[in-house]
Amino acid sequence: MKLYNWKGAPNPQRVIIFIKEKCLDVEIINVGHPTGASLSPDYLANNPHRLVPILELEDGTKIGEAMAICRYLETIYPAKTQLMGINPLDQAIVDMWERRADMEGLGAVGEVFRNSHPAFVNRGLPGQTENIPQISDLVVRGSKRLNLFFTKFDNQIGKNPYITGERFTVADITTFCATNFALKVCKLKIPQSCENFRRWHKSISSRPSIKN
Repeated sequence: MKLYNWKGAPNPQRVIIFIKEKCLDVEIINVGHPTGASLSPDYLANNPHRLVPILELEDGTKIGEAMAICRYLETIYPAKTQLMGINPLDQAIVDMWERRADMEGLGAVGEVFRNSHPAFVNRGLPGQTENIPQISDLVVRGSKRLNLFFTKFDNQIGKNPYITGERFTVADITTFCATNFALKVCKLKIPQSCENFRRWHKSISSRPSIKN
């Protein structure tokens, strides 16, 4: 199997951490343009959705979207570390919080990044070929959305070590990738009032799958 990655992008990073947590042997190929903030022409020519990540199977089948890839890997390698829940109720809870992390965390930081980064002028939406202008008001809204995300997840974490309780799951992976992109790329901050979230982020950052 091959995973196509754009180094630094949060969505493929979700899958890479997932792969490392499950100790899987998957070839990771960077398809970012070597000199520009875009995917390589060869990759774009062969992938009409123009997005990463994509998991390519040995028979040539391609699976896109981070959680679709993770679900596939979780299903075919069930004996390895379970990251998407251990029973129907647990799976539902993990799915619920992972989806919230995606929509409210990654969605918010994506809004900030796409509408503020100079390399993404006229690239307001991912995967599109037509010019879509940046909107400065969306940077303000995205920042407010992100603070709401931090507060909601701070309350959810409470005194628990992980998002859904005592076990590290894919909900933690998505939450971490959204947060790290916000901190490192968009230069935003976790509010000082979100002590549970700050403690969680420090702990998660020390995991081998993330440090390496």
